[in-house]
Amino acid sequence: MLTGKQRSFLKGLANTRNPLIQVGKDGVNEGFLTQLDKLLEDHELVKIKVLQNSPVDVEEIVDEIMEKTNAEFVQMIGSKLTIYRESKENKQIEL
Repeated sequence: MLTGKQRSFLKGLANTRNPLIQVGKDGVNEGFLTQLDKLLEDHELVKIKVLQNSPVDVEEIVDEIMEKTNAEFVQMIGSKLTIYRESKENKQIEL
């Protein structure tokens, strides 16, 4: 569980980053989750963009993504969602 200060720190880091993955017309499927899991292991902090042609809204996928990836919610701005999960082998962000 992230504290307020940790979440604030991660928001600052995410501010300058571009989305690394997109949710499109296929929604959240196994391929998306596999790719997201690899991105979380490599980068720890991942920004996700939900495209307009996606069958789900950003609010609808937050809980599903958090549950299936064991990640922490950082922030949601518009159609962009930022999540964090500490890497097991490639730790880069020190909270």
